[in-house]
Amino acid sequence: MAETTKTLKLTFLNSKNKKTSLSVANPLENLDEQSVRKAMDVISGANIFEKEEVDMYKTPQSAQYVERVVTDVFNDAEDKQD
Repeated sequence: MAETTKTLKLTFLNSKNKKTSLSVANPLENLDEQSVRKAMDVISGANIFEKEEVDMYKTPQSAQYVERVVTDVFNDAEDKQD
């Protein structure tokens, strides 16, 4: 049986111009560009995500919905739960 999950991947540049991302599980469907940009601006403007003196989410770069489909070939763990 296939299981599908969806995340919203928010990609930023950190203060060293390297890509970093946040993934939001089970996001609302059909978010528009303006709403997502605004949320990303709030995240970057908060300046609360810092690691080793690097601002992790300094500049918003992109946002994508990512769907993941997992199809079991077999799963003995499911058989044992019955």
